[in-house]
Amino acid sequence: MQKKMWLSLFLFLVIPGLLFTVSCAKKTVKPDASLTQEAEAEAARLAAQKAKEDEIAKQRAIKEERLTEENAKIAAKEQFLNKDIYFEFDKSSLLPTAQDILSDKAKWMRDNPDVSVTVEGHCDERGTIEYNLALGDRRAESARSFLIDLGVLSTRLKTISYGEECPTDPGHNQEAWAKNRRAHFVIE
Repeated sequence: MQKKMWLSLFLFLVIPGLLFTVSCAKKTVKPDASLTQEAEAEAARLAAQKAKEDEIAKQRAIKEERLTEENAKIAAKEQFLNKDIYFEFDKSSLLPTAQDILSDKAKWMRDNPDVSVTVEGHCDERGTIEYNLALGDRRAESARSFLIDLGVLSTRLKTISYGEECPTDPGHNQEAWAKNRRAHFVIE
């Protein structure tokens, strides 16, 4: 009877356990060809999208560089127009600071060969109209000659004297007069 019991125990426990472990073995999955093609198509699409984004970024960088260059040119032009040179009372000789400013202006004019400039000579209100017109002319001519000496073509430079007619500062004191004794530059 004991043999039967062992035999039935063996049949109920061991044989189903063996069958269960053998039947649960992992099966190898073969890749589906359509899934592989879809993955390759997706990868190609992503690569094309990245290339397009890279090209857009490159074009944006080129535009930003051009804008930076244009802004630098505009800033240089504004500096050229807004920096006047100043003179001492009753003089038309160039001060060292005026010579430095004119050197910068000459460089800008050499870099922009298509530009012509009018040098305006100005004076303060002291003196007669005729005297101030002549002094303004000498001041404009002094600046023009210095620019020519620095390599700017004389055909690109004109002078005009306004004397005391166009003051920067309408005041009647030393500070206002110092601001009005100047040469101003206008691009034609």
